Amino acid sequence: MKEKYYDELLRIKTRGDQQGHPSSLSYNRYEPTPYAALEKLFEEYSMTRRDHLVDFGCGKGRLNFYVHYYFQAAATGVEMNEVFYNEAIMNLADYAKYRREKIHFCCCLAEEFSIQPSHNRFYFFNPFNVQIFRKVVNRILESVEEYGRQADIILYYPSEDYIFYLEHETAFELKQEIIVKPQDPFDRFLVYSLPHSKWR
Repeated sequence: MKEKYYDELLRIKTRGDQQGHPSSLSYNRYEPTPYAALEKLFEEYSMTRRDHLVDFGCGKGRLNFYVHYYFQAAATGVEMNEVFYNEAIMNLADYAKYRREKIHFCCCLAEEFSIQPSHNRFYFFNPFNVQIFRKVVNRILESVEEYGRQADIILYYPSEDYIFYLEHETAFELKQEIIVKPQDPFDRFLVYSLPHSKWR
């Protein structure tokens, strides 16, 4: 019910999962984050118009439009699949909110995406394997080291490989756990942040 409600509110089309198999074994199937989960996330995690979120494996752009609509935050979606990228661009044309210039989409591999100094929130719903995740996080860390700023990594339905890497091989620390469905221990968000001493 919420899938239909929010898509109609935002005037976008993001329902449905990927049919068939992903074009690369390193990348996973497209599945949008449920709107009910996004509601839960943003009951406990805040964003502002000064933030710029990057959604890796953005699909049709659901999260990008959601955070812009409710927080006026900038959002960039990174998507390797040209079909989904084109659907995101079509959604952008139909999107209900003004100031669409704060929403961007990039059709490229995540590990080749250029992290900009304004990017400070990074979202992952298990879009690819941990080897690619490592490369992306290293790019984030290099950018933070060059252009000091606070940075958060948000994981939904987090994979154990992602968690192990962040907690044992990076300076990111767990800041927040947000349970979506108490009966499902995997249905949760984990928010990792860099300690102030690492980005000042």
